[in-house]
Amino acid sequence: MAQYTFRRFLTALATVFGAMVLLFIMIQFMPGNPATILLGPRASPEIIASFEEKMGLNQPIYVQFGKFMFNVFQGDLGRDVLTHRPVRELVLNALPYTIVLAFTGMGVAALIGIPLGAFAAAYRDSLLDKITGVLSVSFITMPSFVKAIVLLLVFAVILRWFPATGGGEPGNILDQLYHLILPMTAIAIGWIGYIARLTRAVVLDELTEDYVRTARAKGVSERMTLYKHALRSAMVPVVSFIGVGFGTLLGGTVLTEVVFNRPGLGTLIYNAVKARNFPVAEGGLIIAVFLYAFVNMVADLSHGFIDPRMRTE
Repeated sequence: MAQYTFRRFLTALATVFGAMVLLFIMIQFMPGNPATILLGPRASPEIIASFEEKMGLNQPIYVQFGKFMFNVFQGDLGRDVLTHRPVRELVLNALPYTIVLAFTGMGVAALIGIPLGAFAAAYRDSLLDKITGVLSVSFITMPSFVKAIVLLLVFAVILRWFPATGGGEPGNILDQLYHLILPMTAIAIGWIGYIARLTRAVVLDELTEDYVRTARAKGVSERMTLYKHALRSAMVPVVSFIGVGFGTLLGGTVLTEVVFNRPGLGTLIYNAVKARNFPVAEGGLIIAVFLYAFVNMVADLSHGFIDPRMRTE
């Protein structure tokens, strides 16, 4: 298990490093001069040149890349070119909103999707199975921002049951939970469909395995066979899917946070990209990549505890 953990750690480290290299290259090739965009079209060439020298934009790309990597590994994500505040401070202020939104959205989706998929597999081709299939496909095909807009219009604008925008009053947990309900629901709805369909398919495959037939031959009840044997083995690919899907979920929170004007990491990155505020965009994306790699590593390590075969392999 120690070797397995070490290999997964190296994989996560390589993922973060590769993403940082790709991120730097992509930002370098974005259209437009950051100095001109930030200072405005009326800025004189002298002011633009001074700004580029201050930000290091006039240096060769390999020098900029070396400084970028050196600063990141020291924990320095740079400074906001507009407010001159440390990017690390801005990211740490926005990060809790995104983490809470992502984990609660995926958590609710897993709590509903896994039992729903198991029930659909247990009652295959029944009315429950057909209804689950229709709802799952409907949830999957609807884009996240469409679900967010529909929920916003219905429950915030028309019914006025929930607040339309914001993340809640800082320090007031109840108010923050109140503001969390709609964006969390918008994220969870689609993932319920994914997780339910995957759980159903994997459980149906497990129910045809030899160990399930042996359990039935020994007189083990269908409920015990389903939950203790088939569903436990089915959790390995489901957990893997949830871990990998968390990266996609972080990307999906951008539009959801923008729709609900939630002060999270997605909104921070979105506003920074619009303003060509490269240090903030880079810092936010680096943290997002780190979270993606970390969650995937945790998901991989959990396989060893769910499935003993992973430890022996």
